[in-house]
Amino acid sequence: MSYIEDALGHETFLKTQCQEAIQNLQDAELKSCVEKISQQHKQIFDNFYNLV
Repeated sequence: MSYIEDALGHETFLKTQCQEAIQNLQDAELKSCVEKISQQHKQIFDNFYNLV
């Protein structure tokens, strides 16, 4: 259970970092890439959350 809690925390942190980067990026292609990564972290979070 501790592993899942840690994983949820890490995924939340990584998604937050991506969201902050998206707000500061000017390059549309790079912004799109980071948005995809953010969605992946959201999906990973959701997968871990559903284990609980």
